[in-house]
Amino acid sequence: MGASGWGMIRIRKSTTADSRTCDYKNVTLDTLRASTRQHKSDVSEALLFFMNKLHSASYMHDNHKIATIEDFHKAFIGGFEDTTWWEAHRKSERHHLNSPLGVRKDVNLIDVLEYIADCVMAGMARTGTVYDITIDCVILQEAFNNTVKMLKDNVVVVE
Repeated sequence: MGASGWGMIRIRKSTTADSRTCDYKNVTLDTLRASTRQHKSDVSEALLFFMNKLHSASYMHDNHKIATIEDFHKAFIGGFEDTTWWEAHRKSERHHLNSPLGVRKDVNLIDVLEYIADCVMAGMARTGTVYDITIDCVILQEAFNNTVKMLKDNVVVVE
């Protein structure tokens, strides 16, 4: 079963759609068409995998706030002078990428998109503006690399 369900993304081996890695002079039009369709399907499975990850992130977003709402309220009305709750929140949630406490070793582009969505939605709803959102280039490169690894780790090539 692929990315649209549970389990690994299963793709078939395809050696005939890349002129750099096959004997391209002997690839027929029908073979190239079939290989290209297969590639389109494989990319679709990968994007569905990412969509499922985004859906999961949307469902899990700020669950820590809800689970600790009394402590959140206490910190909130205290102007966050006591940072205990806030530090725990950033450690609990994956999307606080503007703080070392929020950056996981396995940070990924799903986290980056959640961070952007969080900042833009909060700013627009609360003040009608969005403050400058930044991310360290090293974190962004780590997120990119970890996302590549995450997808590779969830793909099985079958004969």
